[in-house]
Amino acid sequence: MNRIWIHVLIYVLLFTFSIQEGMAAEDKQPVTNSEAVILMDGKSGQVLYEKNSDKRMYPASITKILTGIIAIEQGELEDKVTVSERARNVDGTRVYLKEGEEVPLKKLIQGLLMNSGNDAGIAIAEHLSGSVENFAQVMNTFAEEKAGTENSNFTNPHGLFNKDHYVTARDMAKITKYAMQNETFKEIVGTKKLKWNGEEWKTTIINHNRLLWRYDDATGVKTGWVTKSGHTLVGTAERGGMELIAVVLKAKNAEQSYREAGNLFDYGFENYESAAIPAGTTYEQDGVVYELEESLSYTRKKGTVMTEKVTRKGYLLVEADNGILTTGKLSKVSETSGEPVGTEKGEEVKDKDLSWKDAIFQWFASLFSTK
Repeated sequence: MNRIWIHVLIYVLLFTFSIQEGMAAEDKQPVTNSEAVILMDGKSGQVLYEKNSDKRMYPASITKILTGIIAIEQGELEDKVTVSERARNVDGTRVYLKEGEEVPLKKLIQGLLMNSGNDAGIAIAEHLSGSVENFAQVMNTFAEEKAGTENSNFTNPHGLFNKDHYVTARDMAKITKYAMQNETFKEIVGTKKLKWNGEEWKTTIINHNRLLWRYDDATGVKTGWVTKSGHTLVGTAERGGMELIAVVLKAKNAEQSYREAGNLFDYGFENYESAAIPAGTTYEQDGVVYELEESLSYTRKKGTVMTEKVTRKGYLLVEADNGILTTGKLSKVSETSGEPVGTEKGEEVKDKDLSWKDAIFQWFASLFSTK
């Protein structure tokens, strides 16, 4: 009789903990009223929250994220760029370049990304590609081939309105993920202040992205505004080894864009964590030893139990309870004479973490078990 009550107690405790776990799993969703938003893990690329993330939107000056990373990768930062009449007379925000002025390319990139200089954007485009029109072709090719964009189109380097110049929140997150892997880009967008000594303008530039002051873990990136786009913002933040990217499109005002980006970051840091499997990790399946070719990053909800499976064709699947999170390519290293490993023929299952429910049950069972 006592053993029956012990088992009843165990299952009551498990049921209670399950309810609590279920309530915790129903995490509070971030409040977002902007037209399109997305939250992406900057390492794994996994999307943690989204709303209208594939809707075509007008980006305004967050376009300059793409212009900046192209300039850094394809230009020589110490090159002297001669400012044209077209650059000098462009509309909108400027760094007040003088026609004929010679400016180092890196300085133009700083003026582009920190002070949103449209004149700097034109000067960069003409220097690298000969014309704005040619540079737009470079932008589209670069975005697709390097960042993997699928539903965006660029017609200029600065983001002034053009009906054929559009992006999606998802594509902007992809572009930013790619750009933030470059240390020069990351340094520039994370700089709060910069002395500017131009021929016609001498000042201290204050980064337009006030998220750098408003969110403690912010690391970048860029704001934008034109009438058709509303307020746009791409922000990045890092905490505890986790990197997040938030894209907010068509907010009513700057305050809303900063608040919603902060809400997205809080949601990501509070509910998720980043993990990685190092390159070179080995797995044995059906007598064959495989090795992971490249480091594999993924993002999981906190407390989630993960499994790793090797398929019959030699691919690694990283899974959570709700499905596959990511896959990795394995290379065949050698063959052994050992028996197949795993719970199913053709698959190896490696439980990285023991479920807390299993652990509790095993602990209780060990206390009260009899031989």
